[in-house]
Amino acid sequence: MAPSTPLLTVRGSEGLYMVNGPPHFTESTVFPRVNIINVTNKGILHSFDLPKAVCLEFSPKNTVLATWQPYTTSKDGTAGIPNLQLYDVKTGTCLKSFIQKKMQNWCPSWSEDETLCARNVNNEVHFFENKNFNTIANKLHLQKINDFVLSPGPQPYKVAVYVPGSKGAPSFVRLYQYPNFAGPHAALANKSFFKADKVTMLWNKKATAVLVIASTDVDKTGASYYGEQTLHYIATNGESAVVQLPKNGPIYDVVWNSSSTEFCAVYGFMPAKATIFNLKCDPVFDFGTGPRNAAYYSPHGHILVLAGFGNLRGQMEVWDVKNYKLISKPVASDSTYFAWCPDGEHILTATCAPRLRVNNGYKIWHYTGAILHKYDVPSNAELWQVSWQPFLDGIFPAKTITYQAVPSEVPNEEPKVATAYRPPALRNKPITNSKLHEEEPPQNMKPQSGNDKPLSKTALKNQRKHEAKKAAKQEARSDKSPDLAPTPAPQSTPRSTISQSISGDPEIDKKIKNLKKKLKAIEQLKDQAATGKQLEKNQLEKIQKETALLRELEDLELGI
Repeated sequence: MAPSTPLLTVRGSEGLYMVNGPPHFTESTVFPRVNIINVTNKGILHSFDLPKAVCLEFSPKNTVLATWQPYTTSKDGTAGIPNLQLYDVKTGTCLKSFIQKKMQNWCPSWSEDETLCARNVNNEVHFFENKNFNTIANKLHLQKINDFVLSPGPQPYKVAVYVPGSKGAPSFVRLYQYPNFAGPHAALANKSFFKADKVTMLWNKKATAVLVIASTDVDKTGASYYGEQTLHYIATNGESAVVQLPKNGPIYDVVWNSSSTEFCAVYGFMPAKATIFNLKCDPVFDFGTGPRNAAYYSPHGHILVLAGFGNLRGQMEVWDVKNYKLISKPVASDSTYFAWCPDGEHILTATCAPRLRVNNGYKIWHYTGAILHKYDVPSNAELWQVSWQPFLDGIFPAKTITYQAVPSEVPNEEPKVATAYRPPALRNKPITNSKLHEEEPPQNMKPQSGNDKPLSKTALKNQRKHEAKKAAKQEARSDKSPDLAPTPAPQSTPRSTISQSISGDPEIDKKIKNLKKKLKAIEQLKDQAATGKQLEKNQLEKIQKETALLRELEDLELGI
């Protein structure tokens, strides 16, 4: 039986409703406005009277509903009532209530099978088993635990904990296997580092390694307004490393591939770089530079989208990461939200309030760049949230990647590119293509046959310089060789045109020498361009003067 089409949930000032997924995109008229509904039969399950609730979250198997409301105390200073509730979705009964003062990390964490539940309480991580929230099954105690993350997947469960540094001591992240917390050697791995005010911990899908983005609020060197970030790799087998990022600047995004064998990082001052690394933290493929600050792997892991949202124009690059080929380059202007459809073929982008209160709406794309459906919210309304219906892994099989755009009845609107300001004195002159930054093209970093390691960017640059210098030396030798007599040649072969004749007039000889020097420099520039180097504007102008210089040299030599 073929899998059902994912539904789309839309929430805004017009209400809460559902839209049928591709290829129909029609609004579901049987969806009632209730608190919890069963999307299979559209029937109401339960309704809760929680007027002050501002956060809610379902457990992974949708058997427990967690709600949170701001914690308040009475005027006489007595303790407030519990503000974190856990409800049984099937019966509607409250399983447990806790006091959770801070909104940050308010929601408990569950293992995927819901056997284990954990929450951070006063320098400890409390673990509950089998939905028994009245008994703490285990505790992990470390001084000043700031955050923790449970591993995905089945047993054995693992947990990563972060303890910030204090009084000159470094911060550290440790990995444990539940419930082995006791003893000095209980940790599976440990990674300590300085320069960390906060961290983001990312498990891979197989729970074999964690990526840690360590961030400082202030960059003491003054190089970045966003503070300073470093990327660390920690494996459950005890290995750890610092991921070397070849470009300085912020780390915008890091994401694991679903295969758990590689990850992608977007980093560096704009235009940002994006690089795929393997589990040895070696670069596998470099996507070059571009206007991007986010990366999104498809559910099957065979397609990667690099995007520039927020203060960027919404450019997207869709890549086939098995063959490292660019599929499409759509533009989703003003987007504040991006999500892959569980089928691995469709993409959702949206412009939502309160981030942007104008031009709200959402679009559904095919990864080849075609817009299949578009909805614009009326100018007097707002869109607050839109999301795909979740599905378990494996429901939708992976399909062969296509590079041809699928047909669509929705016109693909090309965004209007604003022209750069030109002062009045330059408006009647030809436009020159000058760039503030030299763009770096994509580069495959995998070792070639016969090589142990791929060449780095610096090594490639030095190799090109060496080849250009070698070519110049060979040219100089050929010019000085007495066996080669000066013969007339067409203008397309300037090396043969440059002769060693002497006129006897010092002024003419000096001019001939200077012309040969300029032509030799032009040949070197042409060699550099042939190796792929981006030339500057003045260097391109020099190459354009080659014909005139050759003609002048020929005239001088004919007058000898």
